[in-house]
Amino acid sequence: MGSMIGLHARPARLIAQAAQALPGQVVLRCNGQSVVASSPLMIMSLGAEHGAEVTVSGDDEAAVERIAELIASNLD
Repeated sequence: MGSMIGLHARPARLIAQAAQALPGQVVLRCNGQSVVASSPLMIMSLGAEHGAEVTVSGDDEAAVERIAELIASNLD
């Protein structure tokens, strides 16, 4: 993950906004939990800190790639 702090409020909001604009549903997995990427509160509930491994999956490959790129970038 690219964020130096983790998936806190700002990165979670940016990821959720992007996911809402994409086709299909994107799911994030981290720390044994799975959440829908279109909800910033659910993203923050993952507790993903800097260096955590976040798995991105979904029905639309382009949407999955877009969200994975955002998670890998520094959104702080």
